[in-house]
Amino acid sequence: MTSVEENTDHTADSGPSGYAAARLRLLQEESQSGPSRRSALAGLTDTWLNALFATAVRETGVRGATLVAVGGYGRAELSPRSDLDLLLLHDGRAEPRALSALADRVWYPVWDLGVALDHSVRTPAEARRTAGEDLKVHLGLLDARTVAGDAGLLAGLRTSVLADWRNQAAKRLPELHSLCRERAERAGELRFLLEPDLKEARGGLRDATALRAVAASWLADAPREGLAEARRRLLDARDALHLVTGRATDRLSLQEQDQVADRLGLLDADALLREVYEAARVVSYAGDVTWREVGRVLRARAARPRLRGLLGARGDRAGSRAPLAEGVVESDGEAVLALAARPDRDPVLALRFAAAAAQAGLPVSLHAVRRLAAQAKPLPVPWPAEAREQLLTLLGAGEPTVAVWEALEAEGLITRLLPDWERVRCRPQRNPVHTWTVDRHLIETAVRASALTRRVGRPDLLLMAALLHDIGKGWPGDHSVAGETIARDVATRIGFDPQDIAVLGTLVRHHLLLIDTATRRDLDDPATVRTVADAVGSVGTLEILHALTEADALATGPAAWSAWRGSLVADLVARVAAVLRGSAPAAGEPEIPTTEQERLAVEALRTGEPVLALQARQEEDAVGVDLVVAVPDQPGVLPAVAGVLALHRLTVRAADLRSMELPDRLGEVLVLRWRVAAEYGALPQAARLRTDLVRALDGSLDVPAKLADREAAYPRRRGVVPPPPRVTVVPEVSSLATVLEVRAPDAVGLLHRIGRALEAAGVRVRSAHISTLGANAVDTLYVTTPEGKPLDPGAASALAASVTAALS
Repeated sequence: MTSVEENTDHTADSGPSGYAAARLRLLQEESQSGPSRRSALAGLTDTWLNALFATAVRETGVRGATLVAVGGYGRAELSPRSDLDLLLLHDGRAEPRALSALADRVWYPVWDLGVALDHSVRTPAEARRTAGEDLKVHLGLLDARTVAGDAGLLAGLRTSVLADWRNQAAKRLPELHSLCRERAERAGELRFLLEPDLKEARGGLRDATALRAVAASWLADAPREGLAEARRRLLDARDALHLVTGRATDRLSLQEQDQVADRLGLLDADALLREVYEAARVVSYAGDVTWREVGRVLRARAARPRLRGLLGARGDRAGSRAPLAEGVVESDGEAVLALAARPDRDPVLALRFAAAAAQAGLPVSLHAVRRLAAQAKPLPVPWPAEAREQLLTLLGAGEPTVAVWEALEAEGLITRLLPDWERVRCRPQRNPVHTWTVDRHLIETAVRASALTRRVGRPDLLLMAALLHDIGKGWPGDHSVAGETIARDVATRIGFDPQDIAVLGTLVRHHLLLIDTATRRDLDDPATVRTVADAVGSVGTLEILHALTEADALATGPAAWSAWRGSLVADLVARVAAVLRGSAPAAGEPEIPTTEQERLAVEALRTGEPVLALQARQEEDAVGVDLVVAVPDQPGVLPAVAGVLALHRLTVRAADLRSMELPDRLGEVLVLRWRVAAEYGALPQAARLRTDLVRALDGSLDVPAKLADREAAYPRRRGVVPPPPRVTVVPEVSSLATVLEVRAPDAVGLLHRIGRALEAAGVRVRSAHISTLGANAVDTLYVTTPEGKPLDPGAASALAASVTAALS
């Protein structure tokens, strides 16, 4: 084997043909690849250009000049077909004709060899001035190095250019960020493209170079873990692409991917794309973190003089930390861990942190995510209920879920929580209908599903099915069949009960059933509808499957869903529901009161005042405690109790209200059983709750005003915009009452507003069944006229409209 040094000596003696032969030998050497080959190729080119330049100087007599490599060549990162970016720097004393002759004696041999050349001739002052006017020139000079000639000439220029870059960072970095965004819009996202541009697409080589420039400004620095390796992978892929095509191309076309993969020693084109996508994800994530930090620093610099003038000796509150959840606070526009947070003692903290950030629409702190990755205590299996609910809250947050999920995934937290995620991570989808990789498609489906949660009785199962419906694509065979097994395992690990696990398995197994049947089968054939009905099994599962089908299609790409497809699926669902309705479970009657509830009811009637008790829940994985309230039947009980709970920052997980008649006693008692958890800190004392409830019922505590004051003091953060509330009248489920179903975001004071709307309408609440699933509340209320009769259809519709208006 011929060494690079031998090639170098031979090239220096024999001119362009010797350089070309040595270059060819270097590129053909199997042992030379990756960074060592790029460096060797740059060194070989340096030697050749040095010889050309020395000869040109002797022939023209020019002194005070240097040949400078800039850009990728300046970084010694020459791919097989890279162009040469050269600057002829001179001190301005040479005659223009001699200087032109010197340049020609260097440029023409390069052109004659067929190597692309980007060239310029400037004095240091001209180069500095041009850099000030042209951002791309400035970026190239940050990587400048001497190839031949007077090295001192470049040293002075580099010092000036670097000083200018740092002094002008407040102007230059926003320009660079804008350039990156424009390029991303033009070239797309590298990690999701079937034919990505390795250089121009977002997460590609130009973005990696931009991060180097940001670091050079000393204003901010990119997360360095994995970044150099990601850059190397992208450069290696480009090298292989150049060798396969024989062209200076950066687009990884479909027809060349197998050959590129083979040259890189990878199994196939899918393995190649997955490696490229993983590298691009690292670069993209580093860019997100870095540009966010740049923005924060620049805003702080801009605000500091104004704050000093406005606040004087009081200082500013830039370091204030607003609570988001237990152990999670907002600081400087990011979700961070509270000072007292202990990841090593709180296994749910990572999910609570992610859910709180997504619900608030906030980016997550890189430091916080890395601390969680390093210190987080593993979750027990099965997960506790709080962990399951926090995952559902994260999935139901809408668009902000994506950035939070990817931040956790970048630090390995997702695969630690869900080990099966590893097989779908960065997995390409060859179907051109698909916009995203498998993992991102699953998250996008959850985002779409979060907007459809008002349509289903179990939004938690919809969100989990959205996350898991394609989880089988990492395994051989039918991904729906494999996915059912994996989904059941994951649901068991997360802690769903056996009935819910069965439903999730059915949803994943049949997530394509509705769209395939609706578009490919005769819906007028009774066997078609019967087959779907047998597969789905229940109206409730059918309802979730319908929403999942739409979310899946919308998350696939614009070609996967249309009004026509939607109408076909809706038609099929209506036919299947008609078949299943006869066996669908009816709404249950209220449960028989417990002995404890009867005791509290007797005490409430005896005293004429509310009586309550806090009770620990019996389930091992229960979230919160039970609060049982007994109140003599009177107007305003539901909004009063709900309002007091909201004032004490108690989150309602579930609730049940029923009217109880006691033998041998006059009057009725309302018994309310609530499952509550403290939003922050410890639970309030029962005595304080009772005192405030008494005041709320007698009117001395203005609950609406107190809630309004609190909301004004803590304005809503800009974050996810949830789907609007939906209030419907459910027909034919009760002969004793009119049933209202309320689906809405689980916001502070929600039950209080519902209760006030019902009181204002003059209806009587016979019973209420409230449940919170992730970030969603699904409340069923049985209401009657004051005489205890169901409402007529017109009054029921008007009531639903008034409750909707109260929640909007």
